Amino acid sequence: MPELPEVETIKTVIAPQIQGLKISEIILKRPDIIAYPAAEKFCEIASNRTVTAVSRRGKFLIISLENDSRIILHLRMTGCLLLTPSDFPEEKHTHIILRFENGSELRFSDARRFGRFWALEKDEQDTYTGIEKLGIEPFDKRLTAEYLKKYLKKRKKAVKACLLDQSIIAGIGNIYSDEILFTSGILPSRRANSLNENDFERLAAVIPERLTYFIEKNKITSEEYLKTKGQEYRNTPFLQVYGHSGEPCPVCGSTLVRTVIGGRSSVYCPHCQKV
Repeated sequence: MPELPEVETIKTVIAPQIQGLKISEIILKRPDIIAYPAAEKFCEIASNRTVTAVSRRGKFLIISLENDSRIILHLRMTGCLLLTPSDFPEEKHTHIILRFENGSELRFSDARRFGRFWALEKDEQDTYTGIEKLGIEPFDKRLTAEYLKKYLKKRKKAVKACLLDQSIIAGIGNIYSDEILFTSGILPSRRANSLNENDFERLAAVIPERLTYFIEKNKITSEEYLKTKGQEYRNTPFLQVYGHSGEPCPVCGSTLVRTVIGGRSSVYCPHCQKV
């Protein structure tokens, strides 16, 4: 699933290419990907509108349109967003195409069809997407040891599960929670209420540092992004533990171990991440 660094990469690549362009036509092949409003109304809100900005909130992308209407989308597990020329070969499982006046097309494909789109009109309250329930961004200055203590200190859940809780911090997923906890030296299965002051201080520092690091490693040109069809991210060689179960720890050489926490796979070093 694309997590914050990947969604940030998509925003960075696509935003400058579509800002200022007018949507001339919407080709909707699977109306069920429109979560709100009805498909016909969605097209009415977004058609013949000029894109004024593209932003990210957690793992959501927000395409702002003139007259303060907006398209919101979530890629979920396998969603992919590509800006292509009109004659570019169409990806399998392409469900919606936003065609711009200059002939380019913003295409959304999704093999598992979990991705969703919403359209909201000017001044319409967002009670549909779940964005209003998100916690702070990882780069927010409010992300301090005290903030983490406030939300974690009384919780008996594993700290890994707490990092995945989007109502506390928005955008962290399975991959980067492993990376954050490894760098912090904290065992993923450790109860959040067992963390001490030093643990909270480290987490508050490591969370934005690691995500910034992977955003930088993910940097890609628009040409490269299109060539790889939006599927190649550059952080993979830099992941220290995620996906490396059974391999030597990059710090101490101990064998990395895979476990399951709250139904999610997690990899850690039993030596560097002791209780």
